[in-house]
Amino acid sequence: MEHIQVQLSPAGARWRRWDRKGWSAFASMHRSVSIGVLAVGMSILLLATQGASAQTADTTAVLRTLQIREVGVTGSQTAPTRNAQSHTPLFDRKAQAAAPLQTLESALRLAPSVDLRERGGRGAQADISVRGGSFDQTMILLNGIDFTDARTGHQSHALPVDLDCISGIELIDGVPGVGAYAGAVNIRTAPLRPTYARFEGSGGQYGYGYGNLSGAVTGERYSVFGAASYRRSDGYRPNTDFSNWNAFMRATYDGRRAGFFDLQAGWQDRDFGSNGFYAAYNPNQWEHTSTALASLHWTKSVGPVALGAAVSYRKNFDRYDWTRGTALNRHNTDNAGAKLWADYAWAAGTTTLGGNWAFNHIYSTNLGERLSVPRGDYTRAKARHTGNVWLRHARAWRRFDAAASVGLSLTPYGCSALWSLSAGYNPAEGLRLEAGAWQSMRLPTFTDLYYSSPAQINNLDLTPEHAVNYRLGINYAKRCWSVSAQTYYRRGRDIIDWVWYADSPESPEAWRGKWHSEQSSRLHTFGAEISGGYAVAEGFLRRVTLSYGYLTNDRNADLIAKSAMDFMRHKAALAVEVHFLRRMSLALTGSVYDRNGSYTAYPVVGNSSITETRDYKPYFLLDGRLSWEKGWCRLYVDATNLTDTRYCDLGGLPLPGLWCTAGVVLTFGR
Repeated sequence: MEHIQVQLSPAGARWRRWDRKGWSAFASMHRSVSIGVLAVGMSILLLATQGASAQTADTTAVLRTLQIREVGVTGSQTAPTRNAQSHTPLFDRKAQAAAPLQTLESALRLAPSVDLRERGGRGAQADISVRGGSFDQTMILLNGIDFTDARTGHQSHALPVDLDCISGIELIDGVPGVGAYAGAVNIRTAPLRPTYARFEGSGGQYGYGYGNLSGAVTGERYSVFGAASYRRSDGYRPNTDFSNWNAFMRATYDGRRAGFFDLQAGWQDRDFGSNGFYAAYNPNQWEHTSTALASLHWTKSVGPVALGAAVSYRKNFDRYDWTRGTALNRHNTDNAGAKLWADYAWAAGTTTLGGNWAFNHIYSTNLGERLSVPRGDYTRAKARHTGNVWLRHARAWRRFDAAASVGLSLTPYGCSALWSLSAGYNPAEGLRLEAGAWQSMRLPTFTDLYYSSPAQINNLDLTPEHAVNYRLGINYAKRCWSVSAQTYYRRGRDIIDWVWYADSPESPEAWRGKWHSEQSSRLHTFGAEISGGYAVAEGFLRRVTLSYGYLTNDRNADLIAKSAMDFMRHKAALAVEVHFLRRMSLALTGSVYDRNGSYTAYPVVGNSSITETRDYKPYFLLDGRLSWEKGWCRLYVDATNLTDTRYCDLGGLPLPGLWCTAGVVLTFGR
């Protein structure tokens, strides 16, 4: 593959010559560059396999563009982390700007790779699962930094970012080691423009209100952007009210000799009525969470060597009331992390050596080991350290690229070997074939190990889950058309789940009529996804996309498990966007969901002794947005669930019917 050398001057950037050295401008400049017309064919897709990792793609890009006549492609520096193989796009802000999306959850709901299970409206509480895994088996990244919650996956995606801050979301494959058993969801943030100020306000049914103020400032060597918002609702049924405060900031600075620095920080505070959320027969539950997070990312290139380091911290408070107004469980969780890596580009490719460390700690009224002296309200605590070290080598040829890695995961349960293999081939312009295999694992959460209640029994003997994953993919894009197909297979063992034991002599006496945290021997998962579409910048019909996902597994159906058998078997989505009358646009999304499994229903509210077993039923959702835009002003009307479908994602909890809102967006800047 041919690389490019660039000469920078106060007047701008100028291409000097083509170069075949083992480094390129895209991996060393610390800045984004707009290119004019290139006469030589280039595969930007290969950049993710050379020293830089897909896991942090676009996370260290300087939010500035140097103009060179015509705009072509944009390059950005990335940093290697645990040999991520490839990524599957889940959301793209530019492509889906006109869609009827208001929350992170609504953006993920349409992706065929994701099973998004909501308990309330407008993202009040939701679980993110990918490709047949559970919400605890999904790693959550914000700009490439792991902020997964060690207590429970219920809290992992409680991140202080609104949809206007999110430039893209992707599913990362091939992140071996602790955490990403089923995959990693990376949420990328970036400003809408180099310098701007933006206000959005909306309101509608069920006492819904939303206000957001955001903006950015970009200079010669720095960029700062941030956002603050408030979202609330009276609830679409009793005790489903919620309020949510978000604040987020991201700043980048190019120190040239000192290196490139990327700082992010955020805070979230939310409370929500939890009618039936965690026990379907109890309508009086309530929860309040507060989260603060921050990270600092540094990279620097010294000749053929690229160095990088990152530190991160996430603090989470959680209060859960079985009866609203009376605290039952309180949790105080700390998650800290650090990573260090170096990659060396030479004639045979790029070799990376790196490692990371994580510290998880919890104070709780229910989870952990009992304290000899209580710490305020907390009577229990637990801490653990984990780490990974890895060695990776990647090589790219003209049309072919390959990578392999080995490593070691260090946990309280001992050492586990890590490995991964991946390859890609570009037989023709716009066409790419991919294949990969890797090992993944995850540790039991503090909830898996310690949570107990009148209906649940914990298990201190749990050990890590392990899996070997295989994936094949094909992607094709030409002009206004694109198509992508993926198939994957996961061989899992030591799977953790909560299993129900009937109140009968066949069940162990201590477990009768209760859920028990335990590990079955295996769970093999197979899935396939296909998506494609048409998109243009002008005309009446601007965008049409269609996607479909299929999933199955071989779990023993005789076991009544909370999550392993409740997977999304079929999922299809169609999105259409049209523009008319110069300034008007209409976007519609229709989706069909068919979930495998069943749940226990409680026909009499508040009475847990009367139950029914019901199968999940397929359902159809239709959402729409009508917009008018001129200059700095945009007006819109949203309607979700236009067909007023009665449906549920979890345990028979009814989700909102038709919900209409309207809003205004004012954007000033350049």
